[in-house]
Amino acid sequence: MTIQTHRMNFPLTASDARKLKAGDQLIIDGEIIVTAGLPTHQRLIGCLDGKEPMPMDLKDKSIFHLGSYSQEITTSANGTPNLDLLYINPTTSTRFNPLMPRLITELQLHAVGGKGGLDEACVQAMQKVGCVYLSFLGGGATLHTKGVKEVLEVGWSDMLMHYRLVRLRVEGLGPVTVAIDSHGQSTYRQAQDKVREKLPAILSEMKASRLSQSE
Repeated sequence: MTIQTHRMNFPLTASDARKLKAGDQLIIDGEIIVTAGLPTHQRLIGCLDGKEPMPMDLKDKSIFHLGSYSQEITTSANGTPNLDLLYINPTTSTRFNPLMPRLITELQLHAVGGKGGLDEACVQAMQKVGCVYLSFLGGGATLHTKGVKEVLEVGWSDMLMHYRLVRLRVEGLGPVTVAIDSHGQSTYRQAQDKVREKLPAILSEMKASRLSQSE
């Protein structure tokens, strides 16, 4: 399989998302939104239920499971903190599995990501709206942070720093991997299939080794 590398402007559109294939590499320019908070995702569901307004425009955006830590440098006239972002780093997306299908479909998200992938219900939602899951290098904070150019907006400053919604301007962020594409193809599933194919031979070899040692 030939791996293609794309450089694309974000937020990603449905049309752009559907051009990408599982295994492709991607360099990101433009705007992304990040958060590492399960309480944040639960609060977003509350917004969809009408409990409070959305903290920023999230429709047709790209939301990633990236923890961020920022240093507050000043406070604007309306009380919003002005932040100097120190780092971003991926968190495990599977924690958000129960909430992501609704967020993907109702917010029409065309790119999500983090590390570890998402479950089949999320994959089905991604196919419906035209959305990809991007895998970020775990522990790659130094690499990822170099791509951040500016903090544009912060949502829910009353939450812990990692839980806030932070809209960033990035340039040259990546490379990241299209781990699940909008057509339902998944590099995680491909890896699992390869393991299952090799498992009988591995077990047979282990059994033979035990028998030879017992003789």
